[in-house]
Amino acid sequence: QVQLVESGGGLVQAGGSLRLSCAASGRTFSSYAMGWFRQAPGKEREFVAAIRWNGGSTHYADSVKGRFTISRDNAKNTVYLQMNSLKPEDTAVYYCNADGTFYDSDYEAGGSWGQGTQVTVSS
Repeated sequence: QVQLVESGGGLVQAGGSLRLSCAASGRTFSSYAMGWFRQAPGKEREFVAAIRWNGGSTHYADSVKGRFTISRDNAKNTVYLQMNSLKPEDTAVYYCNADGTFYDSDYEAGGSWGQGTQVTVSS
């Protein structure tokens, strides 16, 4: 099992930026893929971005392509989500996910989740 702790959420105006971090522990970080998901009030949790174990490949939801960037630092056991040009519709709780299955064009979530961090974008 992997333990995950997110940080970096907050309140930002539309057009602004935030960087989320997710620190992992419990297993060798460089051995598994990582992903970010989000859940807005009254909606189901949805995929945002994912990255292969070595950082060599990434996937993004269409709604965030060109605005969000996922990256990882295996030396620091941390995955990041840089969010630029934020929109009010990006408001949600953002969750880090570990040890999912990274397919050629998709990411299937693994069983390890963080507690979530709130991102609020004001108009």
